[in-house]
Amino acid sequence: MDTRTPLALLGGISPAQFMRTYWHKKPLLVRQAIPGFKPLLSRSELLDLAGQDGVESRLVQQQGGGQWSLAHGPFSRRRLPALKQPGWTVLVQGVDLHVQAAHELLQPFRFIPDARLDDLMISFATDQGGVGPHFDNYDVFLLQAHGKRRWRIGRQKNLSLQPDVPLKILTHFEPEEEYVLEPGDMLYLPPMWAHDGIAEGECMTYSVGFRSPKQDELARELFLRLSDAPDECPKDVVYKDPKQTAVAHPGEIPAALLDFARQALEKALAEPLALERALGETLSDPKPGVWFEPADDFGLIENVRLNQRTRMLYDAQHIFINGESYLAAGRDAELMRQLADTRQLSSAEVQQLSDDALQLLSSWVDAGWAHSTAG
Repeated sequence: MDTRTPLALLGGISPAQFMRTYWHKKPLLVRQAIPGFKPLLSRSELLDLAGQDGVESRLVQQQGGGQWSLAHGPFSRRRLPALKQPGWTVLVQGVDLHVQAAHELLQPFRFIPDARLDDLMISFATDQGGVGPHFDNYDVFLLQAHGKRRWRIGRQKNLSLQPDVPLKILTHFEPEEEYVLEPGDMLYLPPMWAHDGIAEGECMTYSVGFRSPKQDELARELFLRLSDAPDECPKDVVYKDPKQTAVAHPGEIPAALLDFARQALEKALAEPLALERALGETLSDPKPGVWFEPADDFGLIENVRLNQRTRMLYDAQHIFINGESYLAAGRDAELMRQLADTRQLSSAEVQQLSDDALQLLSSWVDAGWAHSTAG
């Protein structure tokens, strides 16, 4: 992708200009970001998806007296309110993992690193449906797919939330701007911008969301990955204290043991590429609940494309795919990086891989992480 080329998706500005001027900074409203856009799923198909095991879905209802309710799916049709009943919303998370067209809808947004991309959520709402005024800790593109939704947004100073409510709803929402989005319109919001979307009649909104890992959570995950040290790293170093004296306070942790623990972490981080490996494996790990169907018998690999659920990333030394890491260099590394960027390789490109890389690619196809035509 040429990041300097203006895009209708961004209102005629280039991805480079968008990232420089708007990303993490201020909202952007784009009228007809996707002209003539039609829903990828009908209402019935979306509600059927919300009823499937392995699909993350929620039902939000606003009741009398300002009361809210939240339920988690899967939802049979009997569990859902009547369509003529106003004020309810079904939100289906990770639609891109289950519907190829939804996965393809995310591709124009890949001027933002895949390591940051989370998923496509679709919300269906009856008249006056919404999830209340709230803010997110991540960036989001809100694309209107069907019907109309009125958005009120603002830079919220008071972030206090309503007590005893199953949703994170702001107590004192202070909107500054208001827009009505129709099919094809899109609103980008940076993190921490408060927003409240109300359906005007039946509507569907597509939300392209991004990962914003919390530092403490990322640290915990990295430490778990770092603990899986390479085989050549010594693992039989045990704590020894031949100079330990008798103690009058047995509950106190010895200073020497604290030093031993600190040295263990320092050695783990000092291991070449340890942090890079741990980060790449963490960021490429699929969401919980994601599964792959092993391939049926296949012959020689011709062209190949990644499964829509596969997360593939790379850095200067590694290729990462679905939580696993591989050292790569030379032409193999170039082609594997191309696969991560374009999510496919032609038959001619596959033939340029070494025997080892081709065997690895075959194992991914066998596991269902990628698909190929058989020779």
